[in-house]
Amino acid sequence: MKSHRKELSFNFPTRRALRNITRDVQAAIDESGILEGLCLVNAMNITASVFINDDESGLHSDMERWLEKLAPEKPHSQYAHNGYEDNADAHLKRQVMGREVVVAVTAGKLDFGPWEQIFYGEFDGRRPKRVLIKIIGD
Repeated sequence: MKSHRKELSFNFPTRRALRNITRDVQAAIDESGILEGLCLVNAMNITASVFINDDESGLHSDMERWLEKLAPEKPHSQYAHNGYEDNADAHLKRQVMGREVVVAVTAGKLDFGPWEQIFYGEFDGRRPKRVLIKIIGD
């Protein structure tokens, strides 16, 4: 069994952002030479997320509105955590969207269902963040 590790780095100029990282993940699988196995992709920051969904702009807008209703950014005073920072909503959004995904690798490719793509969700940007890609298999 082999393993391969790669990090992606992001620094979005906005507080919230969404990026399709499917090609980056597939590139890491290609680099690894692993044909059969598992690929873990996880956000390495407590205010960011990695998740799988459809790459459709209407859905992305719907997610942004839905998350803002669940955990509105303002007023910052509504959150106990915001005594030190103003990002409590980002922690809650990450909790809902998840930390990581695991995808099967078959014949050297991500083994997806229809329309599935991997996304990085940023909920408290404007500073460096990382994503870990860890592939294991043969």
